[in-house]
Amino acid sequence: MLLNLTRLLKMKKLPLKIAFLLTVFFASSNLFAQDFQGKAYYISKTTMDLDQFGGQDMSAERKKQIQERMKSFLEKEYTLTFSKSESIYKEEEKLAAPGGGGGRGGFGASLTGGPKYKNVQTKEVIQDQEFFGKQFLVKDELKDLEWEMGTETKLIGQYTCFKATATVVPSGVDFSSFRGSRGRDQKSEVEKGKDSTDSNEPKAPKTIEVVAWYTPQIPVNQGPDDYWGLPGLILEINADRTTILCTKIVLNPKEKESIDKPKKGEEVTQAEYTEITTKKMEEMREMYGGRNGRGGGRGRN
Repeated sequence: MLLNLTRLLKMKKLPLKIAFLLTVFFASSNLFAQDFQGKAYYISKTTMDLDQFGGQDMSAERKKQIQERMKSFLEKEYTLTFSKSESIYKEEEKLAAPGGGGGRGGFGASLTGGPKYKNVQTKEVIQDQEFFGKQFLVKDELKDLEWEMGTETKLIGQYTCFKATATVVPSGVDFSSFRGSRGRDQKSEVEKGKDSTDSNEPKAPKTIEVVAWYTPQIPVNQGPDDYWGLPGLILEINADRTTILCTKIVLNPKEKESIDKPKKGEEVTQAEYTEITTKKMEEMREMYGGRNGRGGGRGRN
């Protein structure tokens, strides 16, 4: 524990105020024995800009209807079962709303990750994922996040949380690249000129600013989804258009759950899985784009 504290106190830009408080918290961390386990409940909400997907000409009412239909895909509940070194992050299964189209087995299920296992000691991250009927086991190295520690605090429930920020390159499919054909055709001449001029230059990877709120009162460097590496459990994440918020914590439950690594599926790295899913989405875009073109032709005859 002392070694872990020393490493944490050397983190980038760790203010003296936080260092002092962490020393106090970690000094009492013998309450968290080796068999310590906890369970945190999170809600995740994502907003979507329909204008990026050809919705510029939609009425406000139509946009609202689409957002309601996508609610089950954009608003989810998760649990994080964690020990000092391991965690498993799972989506809570729900019955699909009648006519919602977002239930398990539908299009939304193909884009939603399965249980995600993290081990902060061995630096493993493993996720089982079904994508259009095929099972994958996405296995990779847990990436370090360069957190900048702040002094700002706030209460989340009964826990005092500190703010930290990081700039990250998101993994997975970049949906902003799958815009409708109308959106692609409506590029300005300036944009088209820039595209042709810069076509040989490598694109800089998209980055997003992540704001995390963590509590040293639970001295584990775990958190929801891909987030970890802070001197306390992460209770809130704000990343791009997604907010993940902890709503309940149970420490040392009477009945402990096993934290098992996912094992089923074809083993791939995150980069390989992203390539597979991106290629499939490109195929779907071309297929539906072609149908729309044929449909438009029939309508004019």
